Amino acid sequence: MRHQPPWTEHLGLSLLPGTAHATPGGPGVSGRILAQRTVGDRDYILREITVPPGQATGWHYHDGYLYAHVQQGTLSHFDATCASDGVYRKGSYLKEVPGADHVHIGENRGTTDLVLEVLYVLPHGAPLSRDAADPGCELP
Repeated sequence: MRHQPPWTEHLGLSLLPGTAHATPGGPGVSGRILAQRTVGDRDYILREITVPPGQATGWHYHDGYLYAHVQQGTLSHFDATCASDGVYRKGSYLKEVPGADHVHIGENRGTTDLVLEVLYVLPHGAPLSRDAADPGCELP
């Protein structure tokens, strides 16, 4: 049986395929919609993201909150000053806050695919993410 983060049951999300959205980041990075639902003025989108070894999501931010669960691999997460705001391993959860003042990038510095299950809580109709310019800092 597939483990599901607690938010899927709470929100009544069903695991029905959804519409494809833009693929984040570098070569081989992929995302697929597992479920989506609109409640009031919010879209709740459950998505699986896979990042191959040595690849990254690209610099971006979101218009709403994200809640991620690391299903496989290790995520190295950096803010726009290139400071690490965490290294997340299999079984870890992280939260990303919204806004253009919260630009970040996720990298897979490991040797196996990084697989994330992400719940996006966005204003209705907002994109999954918005590209941001490379801040020009040096990642450690």
